[in-house]
Order: sequence, then C-alpha cells, then structure tokens
Amino acid sequence: MKAQILATTAAAALLAACSTTPGGEMDPLADAEVESTVIIPEGTGYFASDSTLPFLAPDFTKISEDDYLPAFEQGMAIQKAEIEAIKANPAAPTFENTIVAMEKSGRMLGRVARVFFALTGTNTTDRLDEINTEISPKLTAHGDSITLDPELFARVKAVYDNRAAMTMTPEDATLLENTYESMVHAGALLTDAQRERVKAINSELSTLTTEFGQLARSAMNDNPVFFDSREDLAGLSDSDIQAAADLAAENGQPGKFAIALQNTTQQPLLPAMENRDAREKLFMASYHRADGQMDVDTRMLIAKIATLRAEKAALFGEADWASYAMWDRMAEKPQTALDFMEQMVPALAATQRAEAAMLNEAIKADGGDYEVKPWDWYRYANKIKADRYDLDEDAVMEYFQLDKVLEDGVFFMAKELYGLTFERRTDIPVYHPDVWVYTVFDRDGSELGLFYFDPFQRPSKRGGAWMSNFVDQSYLWGTKPVIYNVLNIPKAPEGEPQLVSFDWVNTAFHEFGHALHGFFADQRYESLSGTATARDFVEYPSQVHEMWATWPSVLSNYAVHYKTGEPIPAELIDKIEAAAKFNQGYDFGEVVEAALLDMKWSALSPAEAAAIDTPEKVDAFERQSLEELGLEIDLVPPRYRSTYFNHIFSSPSGYSAGYYSYLWTEMLDRDSRKWFIENGGLTRANGDHYRAKVLSRGGTMDYFEMFENFAGRAPDVTPMLEARGLTEGDQAADTEVSDGKLPGTAVN
Repeated sequence: MKAQILATTAAAALLAACSTTPGGEMDPLADAEVESTVIIPEGTGYFASDSTLPFLAPDFTKISEDDYLPAFEQGMAIQKAEIEAIKANPAAPTFENTIVAMEKSGRMLGRVARVFFALTGTNTTDRLDEINTEISPKLTAHGDSITLDPELFARVKAVYDNRAAMTMTPEDATLLENTYESMVHAGALLTDAQRERVKAINSELSTLTTEFGQLARSAMNDNPVFFDSREDLAGLSDSDIQAAADLAAENGQPGKFAIALQNTTQQPLLPAMENRDAREKLFMASYHRADGQMDVDTRMLIAKIATLRAEKAALFGEADWASYAMWDRMAEKPQTALDFMEQMVPALAATQRAEAAMLNEAIKADGGDYEVKPWDWYRYANKIKADRYDLDEDAVMEYFQLDKVLEDGVFFMAKELYGLTFERRTDIPVYHPDVWVYTVFDRDGSELGLFYFDPFQRPSKRGGAWMSNFVDQSYLWGTKPVIYNVLNIPKAPEGEPQLVSFDWVNTAFHEFGHALHGFFADQRYESLSGTATARDFVEYPSQVHEMWATWPSVLSNYAVHYKTGEPIPAELIDKIEAAAKFNQGYDFGEVVEAALLDMKWSALSPAEAAAIDTPEKVDAFERQSLEELGLEIDLVPPRYRSTYFNHIFSSPSGYSAGYYSYLWTEMLDRDSRKWFIENGGLTRANGDHYRAKVLSRGGTMDYFEMFENFAGRAPDVTPMLEARGLTEGDQAADTEVSDGKLPGTAVN
C-alpha cells in the first residue's frame, strides 16, 4: 500500500517534542542565554559534522556499518548534555532559552538516525538489523529521559503559562504549544511511579515492534513459494517464469520455480495464473505467512503490543489506545473516524455480494465448477473488466516506461503546476546502484532541494512505497530538503524495457506528492516543517497529486508505446477510468477492513487485551473483529492480516489507530480534485494557490482551517463516494465535514 510514506524517521518519532535536526552554521545553543557549567561533549566520526556534499546530503562512500552504534551513543550523550544545559540555565525560562534550545538540540543524533533508518527500510543487512534491535530501546529510553524530565517540563510549562504575555509569530506559538502538549502526552503530568511505568512500557514496545517488523519482513522475503513445473505457472509471461526459475535456483532449488511474496494479502501474479491449485497455494502462503503455519509466528508479539498499549493508555486516563493515540489527529476522536468508515459499510457489503455473484457467473462461463474464493477474485474480476471495458492490463503497461513516467510524467506535472525543473545528478553517492538523484529547481531558477528515486523491489527492502527526508527544510538552520521516494516495482530482466502497471504509475505520482509537500516546506522550525503533520492529514497532498497521472496534457507527454512511440489512445484511458469504479467490493473493501481491524485492536481495554494471551486467541479476536464488520471477509480478506500488518505493529506508534487515514485523506483528496477541475485544472495559478495554502504550511495551523483556506469550504465526503461508485450520483447527500465531526450521509 502506498502505505509507509512518513515525514520523519523512526528515531524522530521516538524523540517526540525534542526534535533532532540536521546541521547548519548556527551554534546549537546560540541565543539561548545558557550560563551553566555543563560541558557539551564533542562528537567524532562521520556523523559528528555536516556532510560536505551539496544540500548536506549523506556521503555513503564514507559511511560504514561500524559507524552507526558509536554515532548513536555519541549523539544521545551530546543531546543529553544539551538538555542538561537548558535545565541548568540560571536565567528565567524564555521561549528562546528553553523551547528553541530544545528544538536545536540533537543535531548529531538526527544525522545518524535519518541515514540509519533510511537504510534499514531500503537496503538493510543482517548487521543493520542487529544494530536496530540493540539501538531502538536505547533511543526510546533516551527520548523518554527528555520528554519525561520533570525539571525540563517545569521550564516548558513556565513559558507556556506565560504565553499570553509574549510576542510570538504564529509559528512560534505552534512550536510552544506542540512542545508543551507533546510532553504532556508523553507523561509529564503523571506521578513519578506512572512515569517510570510509561518508560518501561515504551522500552518494551520499542523492542517488540522492532522484532515484529523484522519478522514480518522475513516472512515476506525469506519464504518464496515454490512450484514444481512450468505448468503450475501457466498464464504467466516468459519473463515472469524465467524470473521464478532464477529465484528458485538462488534459493537452492534449481529446476523448480519460486514466486516471492509481496507485502499485501493479495499477490500481483494471481490474476494471470491459470492453474487454480497454484493460485490457491500462492494466496494461502501469503495469507498464512506469519501466523505459525510456516516458519514465522508474530501472534504473541501482537498480543503483547496490544496489552502494553492498552495499559499505557489507561495510565493517562484514556479508555483505550485509540483514544490516547488520536490526540493530535485531524479527526481527533476514534468515534469520528469510525462513523466516517461505518457509513460506507452497507453499500460496500452490497457491492461485494453483487460482484461475487458476477464472478461466479464468469467462473461458470469459463467451465469452472466452483464458487469464487480470494485467490480467484482478481482473475475473474479482470476477465469481466476486460470484457466489459475491453481493457487489457498487459497492453496498458506497454505505454508506461518507468523513466518516462518519472521524467516526462511526474516531473512534467511539477513543471506545469508549480514551475519546477529537474537535473539528473551522477556525482551524488547513493546507498544502492538503482537509486537515481536529481537537483530540483524552483520556479525562479533557484535550487529547491535534492531528490532521490529508489524504484525497484529487492530482498533488502521492506514492502510498500514511501517518502522521507535525509535533510529537512529549516530557516533556523538554513537547510534545504533532501528527499527520497521508495517504490517496490519488480525489476525487468536485463535488456528488457522497464514497464510498469498503471497502479505503479499512480504510486509514483502519489509519492512525489509527498515529496512536493517536503520540498515546498516554508518553516523556521524543522519539527513543524513539510510533512510534519497529523497522521490523518499527511496522505492528503500525496493522494491529490494522483489526479494528474491521467490529465490529458500530462498523459500525452509521457504515456507512449515503448516500441512504436505512439501516444496512448484516449479511449484506453477512458476505459481505465471507467474500469476504476469496478471491483470496488475488493479494492475498497480490503482497505476498509484493514482500517476497521486496526481500530478494533486499538479499542481494547487493558483487561480485554490481557485476555488475548495465546496465539489462538489472537486468531479468534481477528476473526470476530472482522465478522462484526458485516462485510464478506471470507471472499475479501483485509489488505493486511494482523500478523503482517506493519503499519500498526512495526513501530511504537506508526499508523496504529490511524490506518483509517488513507480513507479520511481520500475524502480531502477527492474534494480537492473537484476544486481543481472547477477552477481550470492544471494551471500555474492553481498550483501556486495549492502550494501557498496547503503544501507550504507544514504543521503550523489547524487542518480544517488549512483545507478551507484552499477550497473555500469544509471538506465534503460525496466526491469520494462517487469516485468509488458507492453513491447514485444525484441521490447522494451533500455532506460536509467540519470541526472533526461527520454528519450522516445517504449511501445507496
């Protein structure tokens, strides 16, 4: 899923309000009025100082795996001393000597964390995994030592309590409020005993979630599905079959064939496979990859994580983890998110049943004597789609060559809408040979930042697609953004053109939408910069950029046949867009199910969570939770089962109680598309307006206010339901969302 595209590194999340920052020309505690005797240690090694490369980009030629642990230890020691200096300052607490000083702390730790966690996601090794296991709980403890420090909080609270008498910019005021509220949320107002328990829980969660992420990746990457003969793979292309033969040989089984699993429950090769038994084998391997039926079992990790989260929430007086975790979200309350999703269920369930009936008819017409199962669904959905819309997915791919999608499609869109230009770089070291690098130039010709593009699937990379930063924009440090996009496109065999599916085209536009959110950051403080926004807002700017993938002037510039150079026929795009509303029972259903399953895990009380104390009870809870949704879960399983649901279980917080964000932000996205279309579409005026009102604002203001400043109205859920084919057009109610509340919507 376009799932894992975060604004900050994992370490930045662990360090909460005490932001780690990349370096610049300023002294870390300049203007902070520090007159203490605290000695700040000097760092050594590569990460002790700024990179000498353009934009402070990391120099991977000078970094070894042996650098990370010492750099982490030094970085934590330096930041701890910087915090001690703030506390020891004899001057009265001020915004500058306390809040800004905290913002400036941790520069070395920020440098190493950004590089390290980028690599553990994109190009990990056994040694990096070992370091991750060792350092994650230490980083958690370090973050807690800052956010739960009573003396430090006393200074923060003194500044916060005096805020009415202070003259601050709006961004200053937001930084102060965020710092105070983040420390309160971390536990600053708890008793000493409660704070110590929170620290212990945080440390254990860090260890457990790191282990979950590593096991989930291992379950996917280390368990290819083996087949005995070419006949098992009938229907696949010659290149896919050759790739399967090569993978089997690499895994010590020459003469056989192997298919690597991908991160979602459904697997992309299933629709083409003619052998039903082979389809079932591949699907079931995916479905059971981490539930104990194979080599990996994450169920007791899930039970422990859920129990600890529920206990932590109770320490703060909250009923459950969702109520605790959603404190800074746009939706604010779990019930708001649940009401938003549950109103879609009746129409979605009806769509699932209707589509299943159509698929069963297609199976009979094909000579089959069985009813549709999940491993059959996409094969026959694609047959119906091809018949109804005359759409051949393989033929569609022939118009989408990866380099053209990026440079003539994504970059062209950015030029037309925002005035950006791009220059390929070969002088910037990369962490893998497949990574491409570009300098990004702003509309006035000035350098805006550096962009890394990492498109291909490999065993050392976790699944999905995401965006993050090596360097964040900050006027405080004078830094410009260094941003990377990560995809997981299967790499074409040597010598063949790199064609991609239309789904990956959409993903490329989506992830670059995240990148633009980072490139257009216009903040003084890094902790408020770019994509440092609420979980249920950050996906919105990326999703809205998907609309330009099929915008006529953009499409005609990049979608040309890889052999003939002929532009993609308009009627083929019409078919793609018409077909987009088909198969929503599965496409939309699996996402809604995953989001609601997440909320079920996040809604457990401590007693309820503690009662799920065996692997079998984990299975039973998942089953019961899904059955309660009223959807056809045996035909349409969730996009991720609990046992490999990385979004919610592979970091201490991550997307837990937040997977609904993809649906929530789709609402904002679809309403924004309506605005763009009503106002002339792809124009510089529209791009400049969106940049000014949304993309450049970072996390500096209320999100409903931000949207209304852009669109001139509160967000409306109707365009999303129409796009999904879940309304009947003029029968749909015009429903606005405001102040975190969603009125009921008529869904037919």
